[in-house]
Amino acid sequence: MRSKLKYPVTIRPLTKDEGGGYLVEFPDLPGCMADGETVDEALSEAESAMKSWLETARSFGDSIPEPGISTKYSGQWRLRVPKSLHAALTLRAKLEGVSLNTLAAVLLAEGLEHRFHQKSGEDRSN
Repeated sequence: MRSKLKYPVTIRPLTKDEGGGYLVEFPDLPGCMADGETVDEALSEAESAMKSWLETARSFGDSIPEPGISTKYSGQWRLRVPKSLHAALTLRAKLEGVSLNTLAAVLLAEGLEHRFHQKSGEDRSN
């Protein structure tokens, strides 16, 4: 799904107590949020919520904030780590037959997913 959102969003899984699914919020648009059963559904609902928020602000003559964070990312940043960690990661990447960048990206994605599930109260260790 190609999103038409002009503002940066945060997406988080909702706990079972919150009804499940995903919540999308716009940090630059106070109170503007949407949810859905899937990420794509939540983003689609968020697009509608953003349009409504902007239309309402315009109708009341409220100022419309500029997007606060760039929505274009290069996929690159510089990360400094201890030499011992750099060596361990390089060795692991070689053992797995992948580049250091690929290994680091996979480990970061797995860690992020684990943290989301940990905060939402889900146990994915089984």
